[in-house]
Amino acid sequence: MFVTCHQSTNYYKTFVSIFKCLHQIPIRFVTSTTTTHFGFDEVPENEKQTRVNEVFSSVAKRYDVMNDLMSLGIHRVWKDYFIGIIKPNASWNYIDVAGGTGDIAFRYLNYIDRNFRQTPTPTPTLTPTPPPTDLSSTPEINISSTPTHSYMADSRTESLICPTSNCVVVDINSNMLNIGRQRAQENNLASRIQWIEGNAESLPFQNEQFDLYTIAFGIRNCTHYDNVVKEAYRVLKKGGRFLCLEFSQINNPLLRYAYDQYSVTFIPPLGQIIAGDWKSYQYLIESIRQFPSQEEFSSVIRSCGFRFVSYKNLSFGIAAIHSGYKL
Repeated sequence: MFVTCHQSTNYYKTFVSIFKCLHQIPIRFVTSTTTTHFGFDEVPENEKQTRVNEVFSSVAKRYDVMNDLMSLGIHRVWKDYFIGIIKPNASWNYIDVAGGTGDIAFRYLNYIDRNFRQTPTPTPTLTPTPPPTDLSSTPEINISSTPTHSYMADSRTESLICPTSNCVVVDINSNMLNIGRQRAQENNLASRIQWIEGNAESLPFQNEQFDLYTIAFGIRNCTHYDNVVKEAYRVLKKGGRFLCLEFSQINNPLLRYAYDQYSVTFIPPLGQIIAGDWKSYQYLIESIRQFPSQEEFSSVIRSCGFRFVSYKNLSFGIAAIHSGYKL
């Protein structure tokens, strides 16, 4: 069958019309979104930190109450035991990450005060000096060189810094830091702590600045546990120690069932009654279930370069202390 010139022309016009229509259709490239857990929910990785910030902004003022509910009231004993394992030394450079309320840092400094207290030297009697008549001879004070013990880590592109205090507290949540600063003022510790608003996965400090790194009840809320541990390894000096106190997995099936039932049945309703916030407390108990077991997390610590890695269960494994050294 032969195609006439007229038919060929019609086919050509039809083809051109179809091509023009196809050309106007927008092409959409499908990109895969990496997800992570937020409690039992799966969320995009770039959303988790925002959601976690909202949770801790909500519970900041009642943070101790939250820990009392989560630990059956024994988190204070765990923290004291944690400091006892550390055996703080006054000569160390120390960093506590995700420690905005200051619970661990205050215990650390109080331990030093009890065990490294020096005999105060008598204050010499000074003869009052009359004010200078020539004001031009008065030395200028360089205010910019005075450490403020406060720093805002805005971006990773900023120059990495050195600590300005032997005790540094880092937290990504400004509300938690505000609680810590207020408590530090009340306990006369404000001048001894440098407060930093920053991300545990991207600390603003130069390499090998600290002798001791602690993180208590914070790492399970981070998006990438391994990145947190890698950053700890980076900022620790050789011979430095990593210590993590975190809710963990109970090994005894009967006790695990009892604690799980308590957590699910009572903690969110009590959170609603005490703090007016059911969802935040629901997330917190779910985040414990999602955190790796003691052995799994120990493997993460080893994979990041730490040696002599170990852990110790507290209260049958409701919480655990993980330890590792940078050699």
